[in-house]
Amino acid sequence: MVKSSILLGCALGLFAAALPVDECSTPNTNSGAATTSLTADTLIAIDPKTASCDGATFPAECADASRAAASISKSFEKYSIASPGEQAALIALMLYESGSFKYNKNHYPEPGRPGQGTRNMQMPQFNIDYAASLFGSAAVQSAGSLDGVLELVSKDEESFGSAAWFLSTKCSADVRTGLADATPEGWAAYLTQCIGTTDTPDRDTIWKAAVQALGSGN
Repeated sequence: MVKSSILLGCALGLFAAALPVDECSTPNTNSGAATTSLTADTLIAIDPKTASCDGATFPAECADASRAAASISKSFEKYSIASPGEQAALIALMLYESGSFKYNKNHYPEPGRPGQGTRNMQMPQFNIDYAASLFGSAAVQSAGSLDGVLELVSKDEESFGSAAWFLSTKCSADVRTGLADATPEGWAAYLTQCIGTTDTPDRDTIWKAAVQALGSGN
C-alpha cells in the first residue's frame, strides 16, 4: 500500500493536524531520458472521448487529446518513464480517474474532497508532497489550504505529470517491473499495491486499449 504523505514534514508542518508525516521522497528523474512522442491520435485510439471537450460537465477543467499528449510526453521524459508498459498504465490510470480528461478535481460526492485532483485524482496529502517537489515548501505554505495546493498543480504540465511523479516516488521496483512487462498481474499489482485501489473490468478495458495502442503487449 502507498505510504502516507511525506511533504508535511518537508513543508514545515503545513496541515500537520490533518495529515501524517512520513519521509521526504526524491523522484527518479533523468534529463537525459529519451524523448517520448505521444500523439493525440494515440490517445483518441485508446479513448475516443478524448477527441473533444463536448459535453464536459466542467468545461474549464477539460483537456482534449491534443493538449494532453504534449504534457504527458513531457512527464514521461522528466520522470524517466521509458517502457511502453509503464506509459500505458499511467495513461490508463489518468483516463479512468479523470473521466477521459474531463475532470481535474474531485467533485463527488458534492462538493468533493478538498484538495483532491490532478489527472490521476491524486489525494490531498500527495498533492502537498508533489507541489513541494516542484515549487518548494514555501510555496506550499503560501497556498494556505488544500485547495490552494491543488491549484498549484492544476495546470496542464503539472496535472498530467502527477501520475508519472507518483510512480517514480511511491511505487516499488517490483511494481514497475510488472508494469513494464504489461501483464494483467503487473497491472493489478500496481492498482492494489501502489495506488491503493481495486482492479475493475472498466479499468482493465482502458488498460488493454492503452497497451495495444502503445504496442506494449507481450
